[in-house]
Amino acid sequence: MTKAKKYWKQALYLAWFTILYNLTEAIASIFFGFEQESYTLAGFGADSLVETISATGILLLIRRKGKGQRQQGEITALRITGISFYLLATILIASAVYSVAVGLKPEEGTAGIIISLISITFMWILIRWKTNLGKKLNSSAMIADARCNLVCLYMSLILLASSGLYELTLWPYWDALGLAGLAWFSIAEGRESIEKANNPELDCHC
Repeated sequence: MTKAKKYWKQALYLAWFTILYNLTEAIASIFFGFEQESYTLAGFGADSLVETISATGILLLIRRKGKGQRQQGEITALRITGISFYLLATILIASAVYSVAVGLKPEEGTAGIIISLISITFMWILIRWKTNLGKKLNSSAMIADARCNLVCLYMSLILLASSGLYELTLWPYWDALGLAGLAWFSIAEGRESIEKANNPELDCHC
């Protein structure tokens, strides 16, 4: 097996791992988010579901070894991802407004702290791994996907700050501020996905 084939095989395994990790993170975050009434944690889980769509697009690209014309399915996945991010941002903003209006507050922030710390750790590993593989394979799409994981890391930091500050102060509005931060990043990711779906010169999303 040549080095190039070996690296593409690693990239394929990495893409599958990203999808499985996002699904696991989404299920855990949504479950504990609703159980502890932490809308930021639940919103973080919903974002992980959308990221799964994005990761699937990367998987399709890697299976084609990053060569040839972009398939229509890949462009469609980009558009679905973009629209999903916009819908998610709308839900997050509405949830933040509702949370403030009725004075909702989480029961605790422990689950958010634990999940965010796990996510930060895995996102950092994925960023380093994907960046190194992208350079070895001269794949701009894989390097771009690593930058996408960097946005996920930022979202994890928002969840950590929101959950940690609430646990320390019990100030109810930390959750709403966390939702607003997640919404901002969701809008940015949605816009970028739509732009790249409409521009044939761009390789891939995020």
